[in-house]
Amino acid sequence: MKLRNELRAFFTEEEGVGVIELVLVLVVLIGLVIIFKKQITTLLENIFKEINSQSKEVY
Repeated sequence: MKLRNELRAFFTEEEGVGVIELVLVLVVLIGLVIIFKKQITTLLENIFKEINSQSKEVY
């Protein structure tokens, strides 16, 4: 019975993510974007070129 109550309390506990954790995640994401900026730009350019070329077929 005690184990069941503890498990229920564990799953119903709703602590929010702390501000520090959120800031760290944002710093990591921004760092990845800065590191891979050239590759991301090239990928997006290729995707939009493909979209433009295929949209001309529709019109």
